[in-house]
Amino acid sequence: MLARGQATGLMKRQDYLKEAGVLMATNLINGRWVDPSRRHQVYNPADGTVVGEVGYGDRACALEAVTAAHESQSAWGGRPARERGDLLHAAADLLASRADEIGTLLAREAGKRRLEAVGEVLSSVEYFRWFAEEVRRPHGAVYQQEAPHRRHLSISRPAGVVATLTPWNFPCSIQARKLAPALAAGCTVVARVSDKAPLAVTEMFRCLTDAGIPAGVINLVHGPAAEITDAVVTDERVRVVSFTGSTGVGAQIMKLAAANITRPLLELGGDAPFIVFEDADVDAAVEGAMLAKFRNTGQSCIGANRFFVHESVMEEFSTKFAERVSSMTVGDGLAEPTPDLGPCIDENRVRDLQSLLDEALSGGARMLNRPVTVPGVGAYFAPVVLTDIPAESTISQEEIFGPIAAIYPFTDQEDIYALANDTHMGLAGYVYTQDLSRTWTAAERLEVGVLGVNEPLPTVSFAPMGGVKQSGIGREGADIGLEEFQDICYVATTLSA
Repeated sequence: MLARGQATGLMKRQDYLKEAGVLMATNLINGRWVDPSRRHQVYNPADGTVVGEVGYGDRACALEAVTAAHESQSAWGGRPARERGDLLHAAADLLASRADEIGTLLAREAGKRRLEAVGEVLSSVEYFRWFAEEVRRPHGAVYQQEAPHRRHLSISRPAGVVATLTPWNFPCSIQARKLAPALAAGCTVVARVSDKAPLAVTEMFRCLTDAGIPAGVINLVHGPAAEITDAVVTDERVRVVSFTGSTGVGAQIMKLAAANITRPLLELGGDAPFIVFEDADVDAAVEGAMLAKFRNTGQSCIGANRFFVHESVMEEFSTKFAERVSSMTVGDGLAEPTPDLGPCIDENRVRDLQSLLDEALSGGARMLNRPVTVPGVGAYFAPVVLTDIPAESTISQEEIFGPIAAIYPFTDQEDIYALANDTHMGLAGYVYTQDLSRTWTAAERLEVGVLGVNEPLPTVSFAPMGGVKQSGIGREGADIGLEEFQDICYVATTLSA
């Protein structure tokens, strides 16, 4: 690791920020960029060099941010929806114009391939644009009266201050998926992002402030996860907490939120089944498997986790899939030509994956692909396709969250739904079939919140995203994603005779 201020081999962080027109990735509190004395270094997992530093806040910073959001809530919530939408459109335009710059920064800090990183920034743009439009549509209802002089209606209003707590794997798009509807609904926000990838998100917040979002409406606090989360979630002025991350941490946040009956909106762990039926287009299924498994180096909550393949196409699918994986390239996401896989987020993730792989292999699992070469320096893990995996192995029972593909054969359609549902999770699932009837059966019987049928990348801004069982509560995206940040007031009135 490099000392603070030392050249990174790519560019000094200070020089990069000057070139980008930015001084420092710091806390944003009440319209001011606040630089605490504590520093947290951010490393490039591709080579271990220092990408930059971020000002590390504390509980006091978090409470100051909540105060700013609380004091700004009435004015922001009282602005016409059209004005809020116009500001979100302006922010989206700025973010789009800076997508290459911010995407490159994201690739450095999170190890993403540049193409994926820029694509994530552009998908963030779509959330701001979509909710800027959605909030202009009427929300509320008038109900048919049952008595001559009574009338009944409902109106929507902002829920209040929102805490948005987001992870490192898709730091910009997940934060945008929360920020955009919260702001559109008229809520003010206190955000914390993972300290493993905080820099690009900070620049996204800069786009919002540069677009004219008023002081205090959006606040960003970097700092220790437990300290910042406890301060924000337990504050009675915070009315919604929106969190994406592990199920274990989500359960802890629910406990904290329960003290003040704060509304939880949670997108948690995944254990997605990827089912290939006997009538599937095998080539399309293999192509889909490559995307659903290896996007972001397999570090995706909706990523395919367990591959169930009908025995009649098992050999064809496995052979073609393993061949594709054998030919993959692994390296720095900013290299030319662009590799198929970048690094994992850090060495801890690599060690966890190696432990999972070693356990499975020692239990009798077989590796189907040829070994893939990885760079000698950096948080890299070679992609692997496994079969004959023991049912008791950890890989068979938990979310992998990395580039290990586990394949299991099946014979009976009834059995496959039981196998796929045999998990505490239920975020996403994938089905490959050409039978329309089977498509509907899968949608009705798979216990998931998101289903891709012959489609490996199902999420979009205008459709609901969320899980069932221990994969979460609530939905993000679509009109329901706006409603999660609104309160409904029912009004009954008696007219004068």
